[in-house]
Amino acid sequence: MNAIAASGLAPGNPALPASLSDEALARESVVAQAAIRRHRFVIIGLRIAVLVLVLGGWELSANLKWIDPFFYSQPSLIWAQIVEWIRDGTSQGPLWVQVAVTLEETVIGFLIGGIGGIICGILLGRNKLLADVFSLYIQIANSIPRVVLGSVFVIALGLGMASKVALAVVMVFFVVFGNAFQGVREADKYLIANARILGASKRQLTTSVVIPSAMSWILASLHVSFGFALVGAVVGEFLGAKQGMGLLISTAQGAFNASGVFAAMIVLAAVALVADFILTRLEKRLLKWRPAAF
Repeated sequence: MNAIAASGLAPGNPALPASLSDEALARESVVAQAAIRRHRFVIIGLRIAVLVLVLGGWELSANLKWIDPFFYSQPSLIWAQIVEWIRDGTSQGPLWVQVAVTLEETVIGFLIGGIGGIICGILLGRNKLLADVFSLYIQIANSIPRVVLGSVFVIALGLGMASKVALAVVMVFFVVFGNAFQGVREADKYLIANARILGASKRQLTTSVVIPSAMSWILASLHVSFGFALVGAVVGEFLGAKQGMGLLISTAQGAFNASGVFAAMIVLAAVALVADFILTRLEKRLLKWRPAAF
């Protein structure tokens, strides 16, 4: 006991200094949690302040004619437009139908492009011959502005859902493919060598070592690519469609209705934020092993 006291260690746990006893650790934990809560409240308060400042400045500038409301609209008119769409519907039908059509095209394009990008990325990442053969063509295809393909798809596939899904697939595919390919190439070589020593087959290496190693790359690309799928669907609708948020934006633009354009943008932003929240929760569930970011 004298030796422990002389060394300054806590009697209950010789590995801890006396200053870090259970009570001290509990107090430190309470202080740290309180600091985290204060920081969170400060961040939320600052975000609200920025939003109020921007919207208030925008509204004031429009009322004082510092900016022309005809071209830039103002928050009160945009909110009134959203309420009108919800209550009375749009020129193409109920608002929820337009959102559902765009969301359906986005999800289908996201799934097809994501699955195709993952499969192709893993195949080319694991096969050097295929990677060398197709690398030039992939670079050429990736260098083409993908939004321009929307016009080609509308001409070839018509004004229906197929042309929007095709553009969404192209927008997603290359993002996911690039990350999946790089993730496979970045797999731990020592881990692969150890698995080979233990007698793992090429298929077992791919399914049990390479794909799990590349999972963080793949999920990161999927997180980002949903937004690209939404952009592809909206651009396709803007170029030519029968329904959807892109057509709603195009109609508002043709009528010089700036409030309608901004209102449609806000609705799309809300959809994207909900999708981002779902993908973030899914990513955290699948990557529980990854340490939390500071």
